[in-house]
Amino acid sequence: QALSQYDEVHGITFDYGQRHRQEIEVAKSLAIELKLASHKVMDTTLLNELAISALTRDAIPVSHELMNNGLPNTFVPGRNILFLTLAGIYAYQLGCDVIITGVCETDFSGYPDCRNEFVQSMQNSLALGMDKPLKIITPLMWLNKAETWALADKYQQLALVQHQTLTCYNGIVGKGCGDCPACVLRQRGLDDYLQNSQSVMDSLNSKL
Repeated sequence: QALSQYDEVHGITFDYGQRHRQEIEVAKSLAIELKLASHKVMDTTLLNELAISALTRDAIPVSHELMNNGLPNTFVPGRNILFLTLAGIYAYQLGCDVIITGVCETDFSGYPDCRNEFVQSMQNSLALGMDKPLKIITPLMWLNKAETWALADKYQQLALVQHQTLTCYNGIVGKGCGDCPACVLRQRGLDDYLQNSQSVMDSLNSKL
């Protein structure tokens, strides 16, 4: 989507010592295939030392149950605060005025840093802190998982997203492990889209 709307697109992948390390290699290969202007892998491993989560500690199994604080144990505190701050700094140096991130509130998984309210506050803080207009765009924010698959299909990238991307918490590309929360949401959304493609596409188009 970004490639069709902007003259130049730069990608960032954050290496924070995450459980699904393969996502870094997947991002590198996709950046080449999609012909991004550049792709930067940013070292944020300090986050791994500070934030204890099932995504930063292999010894902590991914749970389907919420913790006592009401959050999933895959929540990495401060992750998107750090990521958007670093993306803002990088955008400033590149002369870019738009940051695009794939956070989503519709299929809310319990991550407070994926909410629209949070993103808007970060946009305001970055613009104020760097004295430069900066917009954070969240194309998936109000889409459910089925509509996200429809968006991939709309841009003729359904097969690529289906087979070459990684959302699995256990680091398995494509269909994933089929058991972790990320895989369950992903497959449920794909099934919904494939079974109701026209109605889902109509719903997507009404939101664009």
